[in-house]
Amino acid sequence: MQRLALTLAQHSYDICIGEGLFQDGRLVAEQCVGDKVLILSNETIGPLYLDSLAASLPKHKVFSYLIADGEKYKSLDTFAKIIDFLVENKFRRNDTLVALGGGVVGDIGGFVAASYQRGMGLIQCPTSLLAQVDSSVGGKTAVNHAAGKNLIGAFYQPRRVIIDTQVLSTLPQREFVSGLAEVAKYAMLGEVEIDSILHEQKDSVLARAPDCLSRLIYLSCAKKAEIVAQDENEQGVRALLNLGHSFGHALESLTGYQHYLHGEAVAVGMQMAINLSELKGLLNADKANTYRTLLSNLGLPCKVDVKLAVDKVLLSMKLDKKNIGERYRLVLPTDSGCIIVEEDDKQAIGSAVAMQI
Repeated sequence: MQRLALTLAQHSYDICIGEGLFQDGRLVAEQCVGDKVLILSNETIGPLYLDSLAASLPKHKVFSYLIADGEKYKSLDTFAKIIDFLVENKFRRNDTLVALGGGVVGDIGGFVAASYQRGMGLIQCPTSLLAQVDSSVGGKTAVNHAAGKNLIGAFYQPRRVIIDTQVLSTLPQREFVSGLAEVAKYAMLGEVEIDSILHEQKDSVLARAPDCLSRLIYLSCAKKAEIVAQDENEQGVRALLNLGHSFGHALESLTGYQHYLHGEAVAVGMQMAINLSELKGLLNADKANTYRTLLSNLGLPCKVDVKLAVDKVLLSMKLDKKNIGERYRLVLPTDSGCIIVEEDDKQAIGSAVAMQI
């Protein structure tokens, strides 16, 4: 097992990475405060891992709650039902919620933990590649609104993140590839070893070679922890982690959170960001094509495969919570690294979007 420390001014915690960690109840039990534990999962993951995790907590009264599987269920309605369950079973703020699942479970579970009685204990146990390399680390929690992705949420850090790499063996191929979008993002943000692995060991990555995946997960978490430690509440440098997300969130919202997996939408969004940077003269053609090839070689989608109007995409992007004032706040790859821009050139943004539609 490998451990990473995420050191923050008010709340620090460790990230545990290794095979079979869900079978080691001590990692969860050490951070379970209170008498009661709610294991929140979904209808796909729960039957696979919930019982063994619950059995590893003999000193606690363990409850479980399963939500339907899918981004469209990351909603206020689901949030309210989980809160009702906590109230009905007399949970206290010193009890613990364990989020066992992918990004949807982690995000909504984190928001429930942040909100219930102004904050209860939270442990993240991510089961998808995307959640393991990104969403489980850093304390962003949220639910979606029909008008936009993650518009309702809070920053709330877990007591521990437990990443069991063994569970990736049961992950559907489409979801696995979707998670690679966030790994590729770190390569574009300048993580040299990730870039090298994705280029030179692509076949091993796609074959889910355990050593290769463990290294990618460790490096991804280390990169994110480094950035979050500098800027916990996204007032500055942490916004770099949103590369491709402003475009991608618009695609998810406009398709009702049912057509694209998050990583797929982000991959197309990164293509749009590459286009915009090239149009603005910030990124040379050779480097732009290297990034495009990186994404396509991993099997990630490159173009929008449903009928969407460019003006609708731009309007949805206007509602993105990262914007400041009337400008679009975007992350663009450049010849010298990724930068955060306040962009008001609507025509250029529209052209960048249109190239992928």
